[in-house]
Amino acid sequence: MGFAYKVYDQQGMYYITCTVHQWVDVFTRKIYVDILINSLKYCQKEKGLEIYAWVIMSNHCHLIVRSKKNNLSDIIRDFKKFTAKEIISCVENNLQESRKDWLLWLLKKDEHIWFWKEGYHAKEVLTKEFFIQKMNYIHLNPVRAGLVEKEEEYIWSSCADSYGLRKGPLALAEY
Repeated sequence: MGFAYKVYDQQGMYYITCTVHQWVDVFTRKIYVDILINSLKYCQKEKGLEIYAWVIMSNHCHLIVRSKKNNLSDIIRDFKKFTAKEIISCVENNLQESRKDWLLWLLKKDEHIWFWKEGYHAKEVLTKEFFIQKMNYIHLNPVRAGLVEKEEEYIWSSCADSYGLRKGPLALAEY
């Protein structure tokens, strides 16, 4: 089944999902969300990552992305590796983290970090209909989770930006 979600066209547009190992709710703290956001900004600026839609939930994130500059697989691999190390380091050094021992027990064994589930469930976006379907899925994720009533209210999403209501932390590419 893994072959079905591989990035075949490195310059293609993909809907991807990155999930925290064992679905641990890490992104309930802004400090860890900020690490993801800043890493995505870096990938945009330095690696040519184009982001069309995104959402960060408590234990996973969805993105519609592409890169015409670098291999998308390499960008995602580096993003996951960097954010895993940074978040674990932040957990270890966060004096305010009440779940520190539990998080480290789940996400780090000896010196091996196991933050993200293996892979990133990539599906190529080949049609405008599929793009719209996945963008709506991304934006409605917080509503389905019961976090907000209206999708544009959720702050860790591209929804309000794509609706023209407020500028989000990540620059959006145009489809």
